[in-house]
Amino acid sequence: MSISFLLARGFTATSRERGAVADLVRAEASGRPRAVLAKLPACARQAACSAATAARVPGLRRSGTVEILQYVPSTQLALTNRVGTGRVAWRAGTGLPVVQCVRVQRNGPLTGGGVELLAISPPIDRQGSCP
Repeated sequence: MSISFLLARGFTATSRERGAVADLVRAEASGRPRAVLAKLPACARQAACSAATAARVPGLRRSGTVEILQYVPSTQLALTNRVGTGRVAWRAGTGLPVVQCVRVQRNGPLTGGGVELLAISPPIDRQGSCP
């Protein structure tokens, strides 16, 4: 594999990560815990994470079209397998923004460049940062 191919695959993973997070927050805005947990299989397998997420989701129900206002990816380019935290700011309709942290497993280009969402935090302060 050429270096340019590996870099392209690595940068494409950032786009896939953003798309997966957009799908996740749309599921949250629907207010359906099962839909959210389907996007977070690692969380769904852990009782504490699953219960906390399921309890939080109904409170995030919003009407209107979900819009990603800002997404800071977990990493700009993962050449190896890496777990990181992204930050998403979103809103639905004309509602106030919701800001959350998303734990993400990114695989490097040599291992397919995959993306798996691991967990999503409760809403944080709109100016807050993620660990």
